[in-house]
Amino acid sequence: MLSTRWVAPILAGFLTVTAAGAAAGQTMSPAAPKPAEQMPPAPPPADAPPPGTLQPGDAFGLEVMLPELTIVLTKGHANWDSAFDTLIASFKALHAYLDKEGIKPTGAAMTIYTKTDETGFDFEAAYPIAAAPASPPPDKIAVGQAPAGKALKFVHRGAYDAMDTTYETITNFLDDHSIDAKDMFIEQYATDPLVSNPDRLVIDIYVPIK
Repeated sequence: MLSTRWVAPILAGFLTVTAAGAAAGQTMSPAAPKPAEQMPPAPPPADAPPPGTLQPGDAFGLEVMLPELTIVLTKGHANWDSAFDTLIASFKALHAYLDKEGIKPTGAAMTIYTKTDETGFDFEAAYPIAAAPASPPPDKIAVGQAPAGKALKFVHRGAYDAMDTTYETITNFLDDHSIDAKDMFIEQYATDPLVSNPDRLVIDIYVPIK
C-alpha cells in the first residue's frame, strides 16, 4: 500500500507588544502621540474558497491514465519541516535552466515522490517538455520520463503544510476500496508554486496503482 509520512508542523507566531507603565504620579500629555496600531490583514476576496475546500468537479479517486511525458528533472532529498522551501528551490533551478536554454515547459511543475520515511523524502522535481534538449543539461539536472499508466487522481486545495490531512484521506480511501497502490505518488501544481499564494495552492495528486 501507499506509504506516506506527512509531518509538517505549523508554527504559530505570536507578536507580544509591551509598554512600560508611567511612573507614579506621572501623566501623559494630551499631545503625546499614541502607539501605532497594527492594521489587521486584509480579508480574502468574497469569492475565494476557504483553504482546503474541494470545489465541484474536483477529482477524488478518479481513475485516469497518465500519459508518457518527457521531463527535465532534478533529484533531491527534503526534510518534512522544510519540504516546501526545498521543492521551491528545485523548481527555481529548473526554471533558470529552461529559461537559459529557451525551452518552454509543456505543462505544470511536478513533484515525483520516490521514497518517504519519518524524517523526510526523496523526490524528483520536474517540468514536462516537448523533447529532450539538443545539448546535455548541466550537473544535477537530467532528462527522463515521468511515470505513466493507470493512476487515481485526487485534488488538494490549500497550503502545502496542510497536505497531511489530504494524504490521510487518500490512504483511507485506498484501504476502504482495497486498492493496491505503488509506493510512489505524483503532485502536479495547477497553481504555479513559484508565484501563487502558498495558502491557496491547487495540487493534483496522482497515485499510480498496480
